[in-house]
Amino acid sequence: MLGPGPVGEPGCTASQTQPPPERPAARERQPTGNDNRNHPPYDLRGMVMSWYRRWRKPGGIYFFTCVTHNRRPLLTSPEARPLLHEAIAKTQTERPFDILAFVLLPDHMHTLWQLPPGDDRYSLRWRLIKARFTHDLLEAGYREPAQSVSRARRGERAVWQRRGWEHCIRDESDWKWHLDYIHWNPVKHRLVPAPRLWPYSTFMKFVRLGEYEEHWGDQMPASLENWTPPGSFIE
Repeated sequence: MLGPGPVGEPGCTASQTQPPPERPAARERQPTGNDNRNHPPYDLRGMVMSWYRRWRKPGGIYFFTCVTHNRRPLLTSPEARPLLHEAIAKTQTERPFDILAFVLLPDHMHTLWQLPPGDDRYSLRWRLIKARFTHDLLEAGYREPAQSVSRARRGERAVWQRRGWEHCIRDESDWKWHLDYIHWNPVKHRLVPAPRLWPYSTFMKFVRLGEYEEHWGDQMPASLENWTPPGSFIE
């Protein structure tokens, strides 16, 4: 499996990223009466867009992981979720990108993004998202833990872990591994017994697109056995 490129390298942008092979069209599925319980309170439907048709166009596709400071379990709280949604939406308006897949856990999140052709400025987007979320969370009354000397010297708040994780998707197999990893993550962390039961992910959208059966992930997927995400740290 190919490894990640250096952080910030435009090696996964339009000039070098090859679109994966054509995939069969997904079956149309009718929503069930239980679908609402699988939608996040902040609606990602507009963010996911029509990725199933569009992700083949040239442009970088990236996997990211962002973690809270000291893994404090705050992201899925009723106060934090809408603030994170708003921070992401504002940043998308200013610096467009598509969210292809997403999972939000109490202390971290994983996501797959597609950036516009020729654009690899994901670090800027994450800085904007984190800064907006941090500002709004503190304004809402969040009491952050004591800051370390190094954080205070750098003017950092104790909300996010200093660095995140980035990997440039290389091909369709790489895409599938990361897609499965995202949607099985709540089970991995023992938050629910099956992906369909976790409300803060795009799993049910992929079920409706025909990518998964609804009971996928009741057992550990074979695709994830002995597999860990490759990648590089980002500031």
